[in-house]
Amino acid sequence: MSTSKPVVVYGASGYTGRLVCEYLRELNVPFIAAGRDKARVKEVLDRVPGIDTVDHEIVEVEHEVSALTELFRGAKVVSNMVGPFIKYGPEVVEASLAAGCHYLDTTGEQDWVLDAQARWGAAYAERGLLLSPGVAQMYTTGEIAANLCLETPGLDTLDILVLWKGFPTYASTQTIFTILKADWHYLEQNEYRRWDPKTTFEVAVPGQHETALALPWGGTSHPVWFKDDPRVATCKVAGGVFDRTVMQGVVETVKLVEDQIKTLPLDQQDAALAEVAASVQAGMPPRENPRVNVSVDSVHASGPLGRAHCVIYGNCNYKQTGLLQAFSAYSLLQQAPHRTGLASACQAFGHRQLLGALKSFGLVREPILTVHG
Repeated sequence: MSTSKPVVVYGASGYTGRLVCEYLRELNVPFIAAGRDKARVKEVLDRVPGIDTVDHEIVEVEHEVSALTELFRGAKVVSNMVGPFIKYGPEVVEASLAAGCHYLDTTGEQDWVLDAQARWGAAYAERGLLLSPGVAQMYTTGEIAANLCLETPGLDTLDILVLWKGFPTYASTQTIFTILKADWHYLEQNEYRRWDPKTTFEVAVPGQHETALALPWGGTSHPVWFKDDPRVATCKVAGGVFDRTVMQGVVETVKLVEDQIKTLPLDQQDAALAEVAASVQAGMPPRENPRVNVSVDSVHASGPLGRAHCVIYGNCNYKQTGLLQAFSAYSLLQQAPHRTGLASACQAFGHRQLLGALKSFGLVREPILTVHG
């Protein structure tokens, strides 16, 4: 089959996939909700208030390039929620390219962003298509804050902090364990440098007296986005959740992986890691509460003679992700992206446009921007 719907949400039965569908409904964008289990996708979508007011279809599809290509043909945008992306992403990217679709996902895997750039960035650019992994609160909202700082000329160093209050979903937990196997990089003088995986940060959190424990969080997408930005030479990121107990558990898991699992033969590492993941696997968290599930994105930008600091206070980070995906698809249906090939959401759609979308749905407040010099 080929679709007459302009957007395909692949992995619609998951926590974030449902939210993407919810916001596509609010933007009145027709879509296909696709997954490997039609009954499960239908069960999830049936719980979306007002879902009958938007033109949509539910489709079961095999996770295989030819089947996905057939499904995507006729659409314009694929919003991929099926991770870990380093494991399941290649088929979806290949199928999106073959079908002539723009590609979006929510990855937190830096190695996947680098792999996608190397393998498909040029091919997408040649066809005038956008390849944008990592359109999500944990990466895009901080990127918005960074770009607000960079509106002040002469700043070349980004120190980014991303924190949110809540618990990772099943898919997010899978991603966390996936990135433990990879090398993590920051950007220093426009060169990638490898983080020591056991690095931790005691960070000052804007708006409170208590500090928080943060990690390099796999390096994040930001160093890749800013690698070829002439304004930026250095970019380091710290991230995590506010709950210190959860973060201490992640620190201990990183140590376990480094000391006991990465020392095993390669053919035994995946099984050992899966066993650890199963012991701490998160279930489906409850729907977010804006009074509880807050987020803070803070960026210090500096240069030889200047400083800027931007803080974006928000709520419901998974809802932010759902809206960012839906708004990106909505924008792509109406006009070409600012950049094709591999590009971030800010590079493709503009940081102020994305900020406006988040504000209009009450998910972030007006940024607090302080400039010195």
